[in-house]
Amino acid sequence: MTRSELISRLADKHPQFTTSDVELAVKTLIDSIVSHLAQGGRVELRGFGSLSVRTRPPRLGLNPRTGEKIHVPEKNVLNFRPGTELRERVKQRYVPKETA
Repeated sequence: MTRSELISRLADKHPQFTTSDVELAVKTLIDSIVSHLAQGGRVELRGFGSLSVRTRPPRLGLNPRTGEKIHVPEKNVLNFRPGTELRERVKQRYVPKETA
């Protein structure tokens, strides 16, 4: 689902709000989450999951083409941990596609 699909679904589900109102609400929500994470905070949405920023330490890596050792610097990465309700709902509805 894309951001525009989310906005369309919310606008259809709540006709008392205009599409631009829903778009502003979604933009504000996402901007608030991003801002809080950028400051090093943690965001927890009950029933959905939690988002946090973790620091990956520097390490030595290998260039796959040449085999040369290269230094990979420290970096911040986003970590998502799904909540119990989300995990259970996905587990109930997920049906793997058969492989040929």
